Amino acid sequence: MPGDAPLTVAVIGAGIVGLCAALEVQRAGHHVLLVEPGEPGGRQAASYGNATWINPGAIMPISLPGLWRKVPGFLLDRTGPFTLRWRDLPRHAGWLARFIAAGRDWERIGICARQRYPLCKHTVTDHRAYADEAGVGHLIRQEGLVYVYPDRTAFAAESRIWAMRRELGIRFSEIEEPELRRLQPELSPAYRFGARLDDAGQIADPGAYCAALARLLEARGAQRITARATGFVIDGGRLSAVVTDRGPLACDRAVIAAGIGSAGLAKLAGDRVPLISERGYHVVIPEPGVELGAGLMPSDGQMGVVSTPQGLRLAGQVELADPDADPDWRRADILLGYARKMFPGQAKRFETARIDRWMGNRPSTPDGLPCIGIASGSADIVHAFGHAHTGLTQAPATGRLVAALIDGREPPFDPTPYSARRFAR
Repeated sequence: MPGDAPLTVAVIGAGIVGLCAALEVQRAGHHVLLVEPGEPGGRQAASYGNATWINPGAIMPISLPGLWRKVPGFLLDRTGPFTLRWRDLPRHAGWLARFIAAGRDWERIGICARQRYPLCKHTVTDHRAYADEAGVGHLIRQEGLVYVYPDRTAFAAESRIWAMRRELGIRFSEIEEPELRRLQPELSPAYRFGARLDDAGQIADPGAYCAALARLLEARGAQRITARATGFVIDGGRLSAVVTDRGPLACDRAVIAAGIGSAGLAKLAGDRVPLISERGYHVVIPEPGVELGAGLMPSDGQMGVVSTPQGLRLAGQVELADPDADPDWRRADILLGYARKMFPGQAKRFETARIDRWMGNRPSTPDGLPCIGIASGSADIVHAFGHAHTGLTQAPATGRLVAALIDGREPPFDPTPYSARRFAR
């Protein structure tokens, strides 16, 4: 509570959400135990391989009206942006039904967009402040994000989405073909119209950024615990320790920010959350012959295309599969095919490049909202997981909300929509 003695807070997970939560909890004057079995910023983390965007306009859930008509095609087409392995269908059927229902009409989408916006609104400013404190301010870029379309008609087909952004005050600019050619001369002439989210940015190297934030936490007194959290010691609703594979860690509060590993911990804390892995892939093409300013999102591919220090990164795909299943590298090859389509002048260069392929697990709820809030089984445990495609964007606001909940302070915005209790109704 405000004004009380500092607490010992175990933050479970050192992905971007856990790191931002830890920074805000530490800023509030508490001692942080950062519990993570892997290296912060390592390849094992979803935070490592994302599309690098920090986007105030990331208000739309993945499930939109009409999606249900496309599901049979997704099951049959192994080359589309959304796929489900047949053998996993029985296990994921309940989640998929909720996912489709969440996007069944535009009224529900509008509600979801308004609930997502507070998590996205200040993302660039917040990340820039963190990066400056960590000595890696050069990693933050703010050159916008451009959605590219075959023509204005294709853009108009998404008019509801852009209207929702406009209603929330999210700035964007329409880009006609001559300006698009000027901004990105290497881009295929198949794309003749664009819409630029003016205030969006990117973190050029998310892995290096996460590692820098972890170092900042330690420099300010946080304790790194290289262990896997497996449970809690709770008596009468009060938390006394986090159980790990290296023994118990005494603490006053805990934050569950373990990404795809969060559902099991949340269950032990009293909440059943339908969390599955939307597995994503990326390819990085070194020395691609293309240098992007603003990131690109092709309307026909639904992926992020960005320049990074390592090369041109294309990140995307949704594969509903067991987190531990072997990667299907055909998903990465689909991304590489889009690189050739988008930048045909460099296609031969792409053929001979040493491509880096990566797969990671996005922790996803069916309704497009993360789980942030007090656990049902103990007021000493706070959920902070399930951010799916937008963990990088939503992490700072999540961290502020988590710190307020731990302190019992007035939250920066209404936490009700993100409560795990919504799945118990």
